[in-house]
Amino acid sequence: MDSADISKLLDPVVAAHGLEIDRLEVVKGGKRAAVQIFLDGDGPDGLGPSIDQISLATRSISDALDETDITNGRPYMLEVSSRGVGRPLTEGKHFRRNRGRLVALTTAEGELVGRITSVVDDSVELEIDGDLTQVPLAAVSKALVQIEMNRPVAGDENQDLES
Repeated sequence: MDSADISKLLDPVVAAHGLEIDRLEVVKGGKRAAVQIFLDGDGPDGLGPSIDQISLATRSISDALDETDITNGRPYMLEVSSRGVGRPLTEGKHFRRNRGRLVALTTAEGELVGRITSVVDDSVELEIDGDLTQVPLAAVSKALVQIEMNRPVAGDENQDLES
């Protein structure tokens, strides 16, 4: 099973759902392989794919693999998911799809932690302690979304999340 061939087959299938393949891995183990496909896209709100999009795309991916012999008759297990919040942000579209999220950026000057407010041209705008800071994407060597257990709700930062 060749991941490049699988990707070539599935790119148009996934694109029909408004998504793209972020990463595709074939993990061989014994008689069976795991075909792991990680999808990304703008989604209905421009903030990444919805679970419904992933679900519909998964059915189409499964059908496309079943209709061809791209696996050469080898049994496989199909795993499809979003690219995941733990994946580094490496392209402008990744930053754009994570607007409103808290991120940690590493640059030559050090680490910045702020909330993405916008992505314009080749820079990301962060809100850091109430101030807006522009950071050129080319200056970012590492960027990771920070997991927030009590993330503020847009428009109601003082909302009691326990009620």
